[in-house]
Amino acid sequence: MTYTHQEAKRYTITSALPYANGPVHIGHLAGVYVPADVYARYLRSAGEEVLFIGGSDEHGVPITIKARKEGCTPQDIVDRYHTIIKDSFKEFGISFDIYSRTSCLEHHKTAADFFKKLYDEGKFVEKVSQQYYDEEAHQFLADRYITGTCPKCGNEHAYGDQCEACGTSLNATDLINPKSMLSGAKPVLKETRHWFLPLDQDEAWLRQWILEKHQKDWKSNVYGQCKSWIDAGLQPRAVTRDLDWGVKVPLADAEGKVLYVWFDAPIGYISFTKQACGSDWEKWWKSQDTQLVHFIGKDNIVFHCIIFPAMLKAEGSFILPTNVPANEFLNLEGNKISTSRNWAVWLHEYLRDFPGKQDVLRYTLCSNAPETKDNDFTWKDFQLKNNSELVSILGNFVNRTLVLTHKFYEGKVPAAHQEVWTDVERDVVKEMSTFPERIGRSIEGYRFREALSELMNLARLGNKYLTETEPWKLIKTDEARTAASLNLSLQICANLAILAAPFLPFSAEKLNHMLDFKPCSWHSAGGIDLLPEGVQLNAPELLFEKIEDSAIEVQMKRLEDIKRQNELNNWQPATVKPTVAFDDFGKIDIRVGTVLECSKVPKADKLLQFKIDDGMGTRTIVSGIAKFYPDPQALVGRQICFIANFAPRKLKGVESQGMILSAEDRDGRLVLLSPSDIVTPGCSVG
Repeated sequence: MTYTHQEAKRYTITSALPYANGPVHIGHLAGVYVPADVYARYLRSAGEEVLFIGGSDEHGVPITIKARKEGCTPQDIVDRYHTIIKDSFKEFGISFDIYSRTSCLEHHKTAADFFKKLYDEGKFVEKVSQQYYDEEAHQFLADRYITGTCPKCGNEHAYGDQCEACGTSLNATDLINPKSMLSGAKPVLKETRHWFLPLDQDEAWLRQWILEKHQKDWKSNVYGQCKSWIDAGLQPRAVTRDLDWGVKVPLADAEGKVLYVWFDAPIGYISFTKQACGSDWEKWWKSQDTQLVHFIGKDNIVFHCIIFPAMLKAEGSFILPTNVPANEFLNLEGNKISTSRNWAVWLHEYLRDFPGKQDVLRYTLCSNAPETKDNDFTWKDFQLKNNSELVSILGNFVNRTLVLTHKFYEGKVPAAHQEVWTDVERDVVKEMSTFPERIGRSIEGYRFREALSELMNLARLGNKYLTETEPWKLIKTDEARTAASLNLSLQICANLAILAAPFLPFSAEKLNHMLDFKPCSWHSAGGIDLLPEGVQLNAPELLFEKIEDSAIEVQMKRLEDIKRQNELNNWQPATVKPTVAFDDFGKIDIRVGTVLECSKVPKADKLLQFKIDDGMGTRTIVSGIAKFYPDPQALVGRQICFIANFAPRKLKGVESQGMILSAEDRDGRLVLLSPSDIVTPGCSVG
């Protein structure tokens, strides 16, 4: 039995399908996969029947765009990234019962059959609308295949669905000067026919089901977004689109049309269940004693709370979700995670850079999960949580207990000697017995940060008890009390091994080995007889190791390089200054000179002092380019351009008789301007 009032025979747990056009990053993990995995592992430990479903979303325009950019097929793209995603999930310990993909035949059949059933029963509305068409490519254009100028901010590279510069949601017809990404041509509006899910007809029952039934048990962010959508009035939504990559619309007169990815992707949960369970699949989706729980990010709330339930209701035989515990977004070092800008910590790269430290990232992401608001991941916080919490609290307690047991009792569990217990032991036992329910209630309420905090409180309780009883001193005067102290500390370790398993599966397995302890069910936790007297423990090992500054510096340097590269990629020339008359420009006397001497100005890090042959003699000019030319002597003999008729001015006590011309490159470097051929000093530039 679980601790909530809701009874269920089984749990169908789904996790949002990641797009197979790139790897998984920490935002995905914190928002969806870590909480879903904790929930699934907990329920299994509590003896519940669980099916945990995952898979790659392999259709949609982003995949076709990436394939076009790389000069390969969409199948090449999804094959590559599906493998990366699946392998990294497995190494990270996400315990899917199945991880499949929407490009598989079973999914195509299931999605097509689902559409056909609704079509045959008249559940769709057929509409003809105007959509952009590329006459050169002979193809209708999905929104991401159209770019143009944003009507809100003037960004000339906005997409047909969104401007990434200002964040405004757009329709393709909103764009100014639209053009096709396929041919570069200006698209034309052309009639096309599609089928729509009439969500306006579902508004009444959705309002009752969500706004009345789930007002108290759904998270406020989920409920609030659903209420906003419903109150604004639901509109029919297209379930098909003109594209050649995806599940083909199973109608004879629908050539060149596929199911819209938002329609086909959630059906993947069903098709993956069929793959995992065969003929026994229906109990996971059609039995009233099954609870369906969707783990998603906030950008998928509407799809999983309104649109997918409307699809299931229209089909008629499926259960609706019991809960949709969506999280907010995770930022990285104060900036929004962006795959297009490579501003992310990618899971497969983390596993490479921090081998054997899966649980450190799991712990950090869970303890900082964006459950109620957007949160921020920083590498310094990651290091701090490992060194100050996992190492110093949980790892320290376990290590002290096992080391002392090996030192005083040859690694064998000592007798409990409850006859010598004091109120200290009795209070610890009473407190320890409450943790399974406290942690369990938090997990079942989708409060994973709170649950993890309670787990660490149990480790703190163990540390406090060990410090108070001081068995390393007690052994000199009272062997029975020493044995009792270490026995109880070992029982706390065994409890930690059980209760930590959903959060820190690799560390729990390591602790089980050190204790020679076979994993028990959740309901075994809280007891004081998990480790029998005389059990021979294995050699103690450190559960966690400190992460040094050097490892964090590598990651920070990588992000700095990415940030700098993004700045270079987004660089644009400065706006042209206001128009000036030619006569005004003619007043400036620009000439060519040859550098005779060059040195740094004393006590001025930025300044170089030039002695220049200007064709009429020599002159001194001071320029603030020392940062970019660390070897002044290398400039001797070089020809430069300078303004000869500026009034002299003193800089750091040196009179500068002109201004040397330089150009600021997009990376901020100042580059001296020089003629391409040698010319006579004093020649005018004009």
